Amino acid sequence: MPTNIEQVIERIPDWRGKQVSIHPLSGGLTNTNYRVDVDGTPYVVRIPGANTELLAVDRANEYHNTKAAAEAGVGPKIAYYLPDVNVMALEFIHGETMSIAKLQAPGMPARIAHSLKLLHAGPRFLTDFNMFRLVEFYLKIVDEHGVRIPDNYRDRLPAVKRIEDALAVHPLPTAPCNNDLLAENYIDDGELLRTIDFEYSGNNDPCFELGNTCQEQQYDEGHIVEMCAAYFGEPYPDRLARMKLNMIMSDVGWTLWAAIQAKISKIDFDFWGWAVERWARATAKMDSADFPAWLKDVQ
Repeated sequence: MPTNIEQVIERIPDWRGKQVSIHPLSGGLTNTNYRVDVDGTPYVVRIPGANTELLAVDRANEYHNTKAAAEAGVGPKIAYYLPDVNVMALEFIHGETMSIAKLQAPGMPARIAHSLKLLHAGPRFLTDFNMFRLVEFYLKIVDEHGVRIPDNYRDRLPAVKRIEDALAVHPLPTAPCNNDLLAENYIDDGELLRTIDFEYSGNNDPCFELGNTCQEQQYDEGHIVEMCAAYFGEPYPDRLARMKLNMIMSDVGWTLWAAIQAKISKIDFDFWGWAVERWARATAKMDSADFPAWLKDVQ
């Protein structure tokens, strides 16, 4: 079983006897990623990180959904797959990797909404994604592995239940969603904002997708309204409230993800600092004067 990039390359018959160059890619928070040029043709090779089952990563789901996203015209195509080790060699998307600053530029919320509508209208994903259930799973991992989390985390679970109950009053049809759209998971190919990294993908409320990416891009009210209008046609109050409640849930869930990573990851990144930052953002919104209005509007 391959454990490094050289062993992976050896296992792809089409690459044998060809000129191959390897270039590590930075930025991955779960996996090790490489650009591999084969006779001048670039690919991205993803080698899964250790213990990712503790983060609720389902590699069969990721593979199926990556293929589906490619069919939708948004994700990269899979060139080669080694199922026994869950290694994918993907089409290299030529374009500019996005950042928070770049995605805050004028017109970007509408471009994001366009890409997400394409993804959400594409083939259904293998499994569903529900952040409320993921929070429950992560809390079990926290208890089983002695993971440090913010001191008042469990004190806020009644507010999380209020959010879930409010969103359940008028549920939206689920759509195939990426669910983890950090700025760096968008690549601008000059025409379309393509999306990568489908580890947490699944059929979900599209307003989680919209809220998650608004939160990751640190969007202000104007950007959030623009995103809502571009996706739904108008910034309907119930849709805006749904997005804003899901912005909270994005931070509630990924706070635990970051805390678990702080315990298990070998990657040089301040995961605990990220957990603290996300949790502060979530609690500030739960404590805001607008929170009761969002609960009311979504119902």
